[in-house]
Amino acid sequence: MKTVSILLGCIALAGCVQNLDDPSPESGAIAFREDCASCHGLDAMGSGSFGGALIITPPDLTRLSERHGGMYPAGYVMNVIDGYARGDHFSAAMPEFGAGDMGPTINVEQDGVGTPIPARLLALSLYLESIQR
Repeated sequence: MKTVSILLGCIALAGCVQNLDDPSPESGAIAFREDCASCHGLDAMGSGSFGGALIITPPDLTRLSERHGGMYPAGYVMNVIDGYARGDHFSAAMPEFGAGDMGPTINVEQDGVGTPIPARLLALSLYLESIQR
């Protein structure tokens, strides 16, 4: 999983994901409600009931693009969710979702190079991309 995560930082998902029948923003919204909303809030703005009790306040996930120069950082987001790319500024309360089952892999292709990405991870990223302000 860690090797795949490294490659994700180089992949731009816009326009390169094939067959989104399963990993969609809608399925990502369900995964978000199940796995993330208690800390990040149903609105993804860091307002979750459990998040308020944490030492490090969960970030507003609707402003990821804004904080990254206007481009949605898909590789970064998936690395953080997976657990690979985390700095000291991350709360230890953030689970390392890559250590669990994130579903079957979907092949994401760019420039003829395919990278398998777990469907739930891809769906979460697509959902977060869809709610950027």
